[in-house]
Amino acid sequence: MFRLLSRPAVLAALLTLPAFAQATNPSGLPLPRFVTTRSEPINVRVGPGQKYDIAWTYLKSGIPVEIVQEFDTWRKIRDMDGGEGWIHQNLLAGTRAGYVTPIMANGEIALLANQSSKASVRARLGPGFKVTIKECDGTWCEVSASDPSQRSTTYSGFMHQEELWGVYPDEVFD
Repeated sequence: MFRLLSRPAVLAALLTLPAFAQATNPSGLPLPRFVTTRSEPINVRVGPGQKYDIAWTYLKSGIPVEIVQEFDTWRKIRDMDGGEGWIHQNLLAGTRAGYVTPIMANGEIALLANQSSKASVRARLGPGFKVTIKECDGTWCEVSASDPSQRSTTYSGFMHQEELWGVYPDEVFD
């Protein structure tokens, strides 16, 4: 009888190990994940603490980064260029943003009026153009883009999810 009871208990314990491992992150949130910088300027350090040297500094807020590791209140981030460093958690926000990543070099991506490749084009965005991401359904993302040369001009529309750095393939959120 004891053998029959202990096998389900052992099986249940083994099945909860991945969930427990994920919950051991200080934030309890999944890794990796995308966020944005909250303020400006932000020093990115070579280690998780203020005693570590500054690797570089972000001069603008709202820059999309990927959190790849956590240590106490520090988050190891990776940027679009693959650079990695540490930022204090208070300097990051859950807002989603991304960069346009055309498949062909120097190509432009159409910002479309709706979730159809045949939709009318609202704007053409070049490589590295920053967008704010409102939501993604696994295939399409609703985004807004502001032209820095024309402060009052903002374009909203849809892009294929694969054309953005700042979201994972098939990721769904709103």
